[in-house]
Amino acid sequence: MIRIIIISVMILSYPISNAQNKIIGKITDQDNLPLMGASIFVPDMNKGTVSNSQGMYELSNLPNAKIKIQFSTVGFTYRIETVELNGRSLELNIVLTQSAIEMEEIVVSGGYNSTQHENAVKIDILKLDPLTIMNTPNFAQILTKVPGVDMISKGNGVSKPVIRGLSMNDILVLNNGVRFENYQYSSHHPLGIDEFGIESVEIIKGPASLIYGSDAIGGVINFIKEKPAPMGSIIGDYNMQLFSNTLGMTNNLGVKGASNTFFGGLRVGQKTNSDFLQGGGAFVPNSRFNELSMKANAGFTDKIGTFKLFYDFNNQKLGLVEDEAVEQTTERGRKNEIFYQEFNTHLFTSQNKLYLGNFKLDINSAYQHTELIHFGDAGVNEIQMKLATLTYDAKLHFPSTNNSEYIIGVQGFNQTNTNLNDRETILLPDAITNNYSAFGLLQHTFFTKLKIQTGVRFDNKSISTRAICLATDLLTYRAPLNKLYDSFSGSLGATYNLSDEMFFRANFAAAYRTPNLAELTSNGPHELRYEIGNQHLVPANSYETDFSLHYHKDNFTFDIAGFHNLIHNFIYISPTGETTASGMDIYKYKQANSALYGGEAGLHLHPNTIKWLHFETTFSAVIGKQQNGNFLPFVPAHKLRFELRGEKEKLMFLKKAYAAVNVGTAFNQNNAAPDETTTAGYTVVDLKIGGNIKMKNQYVSLSLSVNNIFDTKYIDHLSTLKEVNFYNPGRNTSINMRIPFGITK
Repeated sequence: MIRIIIISVMILSYPISNAQNKIIGKITDQDNLPLMGASIFVPDMNKGTVSNSQGMYELSNLPNAKIKIQFSTVGFTYRIETVELNGRSLELNIVLTQSAIEMEEIVVSGGYNSTQHENAVKIDILKLDPLTIMNTPNFAQILTKVPGVDMISKGNGVSKPVIRGLSMNDILVLNNGVRFENYQYSSHHPLGIDEFGIESVEIIKGPASLIYGSDAIGGVINFIKEKPAPMGSIIGDYNMQLFSNTLGMTNNLGVKGASNTFFGGLRVGQKTNSDFLQGGGAFVPNSRFNELSMKANAGFTDKIGTFKLFYDFNNQKLGLVEDEAVEQTTERGRKNEIFYQEFNTHLFTSQNKLYLGNFKLDINSAYQHTELIHFGDAGVNEIQMKLATLTYDAKLHFPSTNNSEYIIGVQGFNQTNTNLNDRETILLPDAITNNYSAFGLLQHTFFTKLKIQTGVRFDNKSISTRAICLATDLLTYRAPLNKLYDSFSGSLGATYNLSDEMFFRANFAAAYRTPNLAELTSNGPHELRYEIGNQHLVPANSYETDFSLHYHKDNFTFDIAGFHNLIHNFIYISPTGETTASGMDIYKYKQANSALYGGEAGLHLHPNTIKWLHFETTFSAVIGKQQNGNFLPFVPAHKLRFELRGEKEKLMFLKKAYAAVNVGTAFNQNNAAPDETTTAGYTVVDLKIGGNIKMKNQYVSLSLSVNNIFDTKYIDHLSTLKEVNFYNPGRNTSINMRIPFGITK
């Protein structure tokens, strides 16, 4: 089918795209020496190459269009060039400046393929580089390196990201630009995406409903897939991780290849972890988890456009740390047998870009299918549901000038929730959710220094549910619902470049979020608590203002940001202080006019006199309050982080060696919501060393890390293990090995 589509588009597009565009050039450093192995990548086309031993490169089969090209190599600043192609070859020679601090990159989550500094909305990039991220069995913990990002966790297996005090229903998780729908509403459910095959993570802090619609009033986390192999090559990597705390092992193998027009890849992985050890050494019963994953992709790229297909599969088995499980789990183990949840997720994605003269058209669609099963005693299925989601969108990029860009688009999704096999508990009813939207974006530059971004969006959403049980059964009956919501959202932002080193950013966004199925209809036990929804909930409306300042030199960067997010009818779940007849705590979904405010700051210093040394520190703070003065639940404590990192090109038998010490401090969280307890502060110290070892003609990357070196016994304010009086994970020693391999034409 995809071949038929490609051939048809080629025939239709021939009159406007038959010219041959090619870019050739040489990449050198500031001393005019050639740089070998530098990466040249065109994000729009998902196409790239590397420079040869003379620093030469070539890109061909490019469209008649304005495109951005990113040039990068380790130890040098990024260089981003915009070129306009019109059927002729172009020579583009690039000089990269040596620098230990990487500068801005191209981001894709802001609506445009633009640099970080060009966006009125602040977008943080977290590169999943072994040099800068920690080794941990908990992937969500890696995201907390970004100031303002935290996590709600239930041990290592179950974690959810938090952005500026908002989580779950209020932030949107994207898998390579596709909204990820696997029952994200609950803190007891996992993120559902593993770190392998992910190039970087782009994080929008603040409302992003203009681009992504409802569920994005707190921000967006977009997991960007790895780049394809350079043209004319087949490459791959094998990864193994060992963890002492969970007796865990991770294995992951990937291979990918690309010709001048076709590319593809396959990656498979496995994780197994036993019950983790909390601070002090005792194990946490039934905190074990196991995972299998597979990721495949194939695509075609040419001057007419780019066509990509992706398939992601993930199977997770996650132990539930609840009272009955704790009582019955007397020995530490890794096999899931009682009181666990299993997720089976399939995601099929088609992403396509067409070049139609001076226009660009994005046409994307995805189908996701997640089955959720909750097991109680051995062989007893308590809950079994299936969530099927079809998403689609189209964006038309109008011909742009040096100063202006325009985009219009439509989006939609259709979703069904189905209870399977008449299980014991019906937490959510069978339901159908439909959402249709249209939006427009405008970006314009004034006086070369001031860039304005603005836009507006309209959404129409409906939720309809089937009744549960008969109306005569007063205890279990839930009437059918039919809800219809309409709303506008928009934003206005600007960046102002005071100089080449300093710029200011300001943004105001009006966003909204509709109540979801769980918030409207929940009525049943869910892990350690009994959750009750509220069919009378109305949409929440967010009005956020944020400001930020960025300053950088060759060896120094500084960022500071502040925000105020006023939310009318904020929806949240909170303990009521009541219990069921069986003793379960009752939680209810509520609404209140609320505000969250705070900010983040970060400093990265690389002394000129000590070229191998890096010092980084970040601080984040957020306060969430209801209009009546009560604090909001599940708001993280203020956090302060330090990192001291040394890097040497060669150290004894190690090449590109590094060592890092990280110190993370959480302050006392005394701003507890009603029926929520305060939490004492803590400090955790991590250590990591690593580098590359040459074995014959092959380099192998090795690293050793120790997290929570002093085995500190602590409870994070957002740990749901607090409900069962268990601490966060204690000391963990991990070994990470990565073996790259490849064949280059």
